[in-house]
Amino acid sequence: MIESRFESVFGQKPRISGFTPGRVNLIGEHTDYNGGMVLPTALSLGVSMALSPRSDNVIKIWSDKFDEIAERKITDIAVDHWSDYIVGALIMANTQGYLKGGADIAIETTLPFGAGISSSAAVTVGILKLARDFAQAKTSDKDIAVFARRVENEFIGMPCGIMDQMAVAIARPGQALALNTETLDYDLVDLPQDYHMAVIHSGQFRQLNEGRYKIRKEECDAIKAALGHDNICQISDTEFGTLDTLPQHLQRRARHCMTEHRRTVEAIKCLRDNDIERIGELMNESHISMRDDFEITVLKVDTLVEEAVRLGAVGARQTGGGFGGCIVACIAKDKVEAWKTALLTSHPEAYWVS
Repeated sequence: MIESRFESVFGQKPRISGFTPGRVNLIGEHTDYNGGMVLPTALSLGVSMALSPRSDNVIKIWSDKFDEIAERKITDIAVDHWSDYIVGALIMANTQGYLKGGADIAIETTLPFGAGISSSAAVTVGILKLARDFAQAKTSDKDIAVFARRVENEFIGMPCGIMDQMAVAIARPGQALALNTETLDYDLVDLPQDYHMAVIHSGQFRQLNEGRYKIRKEECDAIKAALGHDNICQISDTEFGTLDTLPQHLQRRARHCMTEHRRTVEAIKCLRDNDIERIGELMNESHISMRDDFEITVLKVDTLVEEAVRLGAVGARQTGGGFGGCIVACIAKDKVEAWKTALLTSHPEAYWVS
């Protein structure tokens, strides 16, 4: 229990504790900062956190993933350290009036880093929720997600969209969050009971702040400038045709955003209609688009996706920011164990996440 761990580290019981899930995106990749729909679901894996406010500006953080107890200050800037997300969240908590100074924090996580299942968003949202609840503030979970995104954009310098924060702030396991990232309107849709959305790590780790994600964001900004507006995802075929003067790679990026949004809209309908076969087809089409048009997959991920489908998954695709990390595959529950064994046997560097 995170409460007992906090007490053993800091010598007192925490004032508040909680759990925030990770998420996997079923379809709708790189649409969340381009005005499109996304369809993430919460995982049973996540981050447990305990917190006690301090009267000074010191932040002390214990994590089960690191040997050191990080000691920072509320006046710090990001320094490319594992504690940056916690520091940024606490600074935001002070800005919103939830806290007045630093904090002692203990964190335990079952989320693998660099897997594309939102460990950073879970930590940031989780800290902000604890601070909000400690202050007994009335801030909505949607607003907490917006604040958490600001932490990543402004403090960390990561130009991410809003999907991860909204998913871990609102969705629960067994539910998919059908989110319009332009308006932040959303619906919660139940997942099919006879199928499992399996998350498999490819064995190739990546970090979103290493630069390649930022390049894709900048490419999308160039497309937006050519369009004269920010909504790439919802352009018509005719409007897409007006981009023919752009370099070929930018046209491919725009095509991915446009078609991925359409696939996500259709997948939401299929989920409500329990049309699992079509959901699988859309997942496969999404991966091809990420591979060929958005160019964010790697060979290890491509072969894992192909093998997942060959062995019996209805559909499979890269999930997360790309360049490694996890795949998500839709597989009938009565086939999961045999399928998992066969897939991991043929890909020994891959491992089961959820």
